[in-house]
Amino acid sequence: MFKVMNIATKMVITTRPEAPIYDAVRTLANRNITDLPVVDADLNLVGILSEKDVLELLTETRDRAEQTVADYMSKDVFSLDVDANLIDLCDCLVSGNLRSVPITDHGKLHAIASRGDVIQGILRVKNQAL
Repeated sequence: MFKVMNIATKMVITTRPEAPIYDAVRTLANRNITDLPVVDADLNLVGILSEKDVLELLTETRDRAEQTVADYMSKDVFSLDVDANLIDLCDCLVSGNLRSVPITDHGKLHAIASRGDVIQGILRVKNQAL
């Protein structure tokens, strides 16, 4: 069985809870990513900032330039362990309506796996060329 770590992105772009919110939004936009894991100084996963989370900025009536990632991130983050298999990941992405899932090792961020990673993994599992 293919493991999540066989397809996950190991070079993860992250942010910190104290980072200015607009810096994180620029990262989402400039890197063309949908989710930004939020980690503390020890790389413990403490939240995730998604495109959906920052949509709130559009409807706010006053400027929030002083706000931080912690003000907008989701703190209840679903993650999988490094030993999870590809089927577990696929189930989470479908049933949880998630775009990506952080992969952790004892609470520390280790990688991230997206829908696109799973699609590439399917091709590998089915012995199809990319």
